[in-house]
Amino acid sequence: MPQTVIPQLRITNSEQSLGFYVNGLGFKIDWQHRFGPRYPLFVQLTRQGQTIFLTEHMGDCEVGGAVYFIVQDAGHTLSEFEQHGVVATNPLSNTSWGTSEFLLTDPDGNRLRFASELQQQT
Repeated sequence: MPQTVIPQLRITNSEQSLGFYVNGLGFKIDWQHRFGPRYPLFVQLTRQGQTIFLTEHMGDCEVGGAVYFIVQDAGHTLSEFEQHGVVATNPLSNTSWGTSEFLLTDPDGNRLRFASELQQQT
């Protein structure tokens, strides 16, 4: 089933945030929009079939959001991010509800949790 909900996160510096999401986490820019030069950015990013919106528009949402990404193997995902200089805010750990998870914080303080079910890891 295709993704049916797209989380939206508020950013305050598009250059810094895009560097984090694209270079650090491996998201690809699908499209971006500005109403004119020097206007706030609205951008759609996708990584391994998971899409998010980032917005500089103050009225869209507030800084400090959170997204929960379900991935195939959280340990492998964290290793990929670390190879690009991204450091987990909370390290990889197993939960009592049967997942392996870690937390990242983007440059604006938005929280990104990546999780996989323990029995699905390779």
